[in-house]
Order: sequence, then structure tokens, then C-alpha cells
Amino acid sequence: MLDAQLNSTYLSETITVKWYQPEAFTPLNKYHVCIMQDGDDYFQLGRVATLSDQLHEDGEIEDTIFVGIHYKDRYDRQDKYHPTGSKQHAYMQFLIREVVPFLNEKIPNLHLGGSRTLMGDSLAGTLGLMTALNYPHTFGKVIMQSPYVDEDVLQSVREAKYFDNISIYHTIGNKETAVNTTAGDTKDFLGPNRELKQLIEQSNSLYHYHELDGNHTWKYWQKDLPRALVTMFGWN
Repeated sequence: MLDAQLNSTYLSETITVKWYQPEAFTPLNKYHVCIMQDGDDYFQLGRVATLSDQLHEDGEIEDTIFVGIHYKDRYDRQDKYHPTGSKQHAYMQFLIREVVPFLNEKIPNLHLGGSRTLMGDSLAGTLGLMTALNYPHTFGKVIMQSPYVDEDVLQSVREAKYFDNISIYHTIGNKETAVNTTAGDTKDFLGPNRELKQLIEQSNSLYHYHELDGNHTWKYWQKDLPRALVTMFGWN
């Protein structure tokens, strides 16, 4: 695991960026880059590094490097990831103008939107979708597991330009009808996610949707990750 400290002008804080290279990494190859919000959770609970090794060794995915960015606490996460979060716009600028240029220097990649993916669970998945909608030429793929969906998200999809060029992997659990949120209330995630599915299907053919038999926890997101990664990074 490699890591670096980025002093963000947009967020006025120092943020750790971690990345995991395949065991057979060589600077002579060009790599897909998957940037994960909730990064520590994906490395620890999702076991992405181990999964990356397995999928690369088995030849199931193209050369891909997984990058993790984490949050300070749940309130910081809310501010940065929520559609109306006080730091959401600044966080998007951090990703676009600071993280991407940094990774372009550190990781041999194609420097194309289609080779960059944003991945996240719950609010982190929402942030990935919203960022790609705003910057489709920078991020061409989104993996969102059980994203938070409200009217702001749905309206952003309705108004998005170049939306049909974004490849999207989307899952939601069929028991996610009463999810406890950081705001202290309980929300139905399943209904709004199904509404989002219908909206995306109308104008995007690069869309993969699955309903999991489970609830809003890492137990089900981790089980779903192999399919998510093979779907998005598998050999065409």
C-alpha cells in the first residue's frame, strides 16, 4: 500500500490518499484508476486489495489500481458527500483539480475519463454519481452501492448532459426500507433507488443494476464487489 498527503487548497486541510498496485505492477503498462470514497472501509471491510490480487491473477479484470480517500468523521463525511453538504462542491473540486493531477503523475494511466472510476457506498456512492454527472469527461465510470437518493440527485440526473457516456454499476438491497442516517432520522433507500433506476434506464445503455437480498451493511456490499469489479473492469 502506498500513500501520500495532499494539502488541499479547496478544502483547507491535509488529506491522505492511499493506493494499491497489482502484484504484477509495471510502469510500462497503462492502468485504470478506481477512486474510492470511504476508502479505508473499502480496503478494510471490502478487502479490495485482496480481491484485486485475485482478479488480476485470474485474468478477470484489466490492469487497475485502487485509490482510497477517507473522511475524518461521520459529520465530515456528511458535509463532503451529501448532495446538499456544505463542502460537497469543494470536495468535487478537490477530486478534479488536485487528486486527478496527482494520480496522473504517480500512476501510468490513459488520462481519459473512460479509464477513471468513482466508487462508493451509501453517501459515497451518491458523491461519485454527482461528480461524474458534473464532470463526465473526467470520470467515465461510477460504481455505487446502496447510494442515498433524494430529489436533488434525481433532478441532477434529469438535467445531466453527456449522461449516456457514463458507465454505471448500481446496487441496492431489497431490505433497505428503514436506514438510519447521520442526520438522526430513518429513510427508505429502496424506493428512491428504484426511481433512480427507472430514470437512468431511459437514457443510458451502459447501466448495470442489481437488487441484493440484504440490507444497508458491508456484509452485502463486500459480497457484491467481485461482480462489480468484473463488470466494470473486465476484459471487453
